[in-house]
Amino acid sequence: MKRSEKKRNARQLVILTGLSGSGKGTILNTFEDLGFYCVDNLPVALISTFSELYEEGRGEVDRAALLVDAREGAEIEKLPQIYRKLRNEHSVTLVFVEASDEVLLRRFSETRRPHPMSLGNSVIQGIRAERRRMAPIRRVADVVIDTTKFTVHELRQFVIDRFQNPGRRPLLISVVSFGFRYGIPADADLVFDVRFLPNPHFIPKLRPFSGKNARVARYIRSFPQTGEFLRRIESLLTYLIPHYIREGKSYLTVALGCTGGRHRSVALAEVIGRNLHRKGYSTKVVHRDMDKSGG
Repeated sequence: MKRSEKKRNARQLVILTGLSGSGKGTILNTFEDLGFYCVDNLPVALISTFSELYEEGRGEVDRAALLVDAREGAEIEKLPQIYRKLRNEHSVTLVFVEASDEVLLRRFSETRRPHPMSLGNSVIQGIRAERRRMAPIRRVADVVIDTTKFTVHELRQFVIDRFQNPGRRPLLISVVSFGFRYGIPADADLVFDVRFLPNPHFIPKLRPFSGKNARVARYIRSFPQTGEFLRRIESLLTYLIPHYIREGKSYLTVALGCTGGRHRSVALAEVIGRNLHRKGYSTKVVHRDMDKSGG
């Protein structure tokens, strides 16, 4: 392959849009850190012109990210039509960023900034009006990122994994161990009860250690039902996760609970987290109650 052809195939043009307060600025900054040529608040009418110049290869820009949003006013409603035409002629990815009403409301309250579509009304009215206006754009997006559960650092890592490494699966999976005596995690998407497994809490030489300890982990995995459970969970997640991705889910919380969140759930969360990471998913393991007393 000629050098010019390789360079052309390496081109990435991203149109970034979504709801105000959803984290688009953080994502655009991350694109810039990845070496993208970034344009903030590009008028929708100029997207086609920019794309033509970009595809013609003028300059040394191989990757570009364009941010367009509600600051455009009613003009933003033309984006779906422009994008449909654009993708028939060029290689382009439309990324839509959103978050829950509750999270957006909290973010605007913390920053004390007015919502661009509130027009003298309440912030929540502005959020809902913008969501209605942006709905047709969301429907045609190639990637939908829901930042409701992301920290700033997790969001940056998600974008890096998705756009720097094309083979990386675009979903951040949080595997959480917890103790039922302290309550089920409020943000859990999938909850599994592992209290059916023998409890190391009742083995004096194992009780002081957590499920991250090698001896505790070996004890828990020595039972045939542990292996069967892990195989069934892996099979279920292998089936479910691609469907979540197709539906635009960007953050999945898998919670495993035992009595106190110190032994069984910790050991199994470690195994499941490692297995998901090996499959190419962005994964983090959180032990919510590991440092509390309990079985």
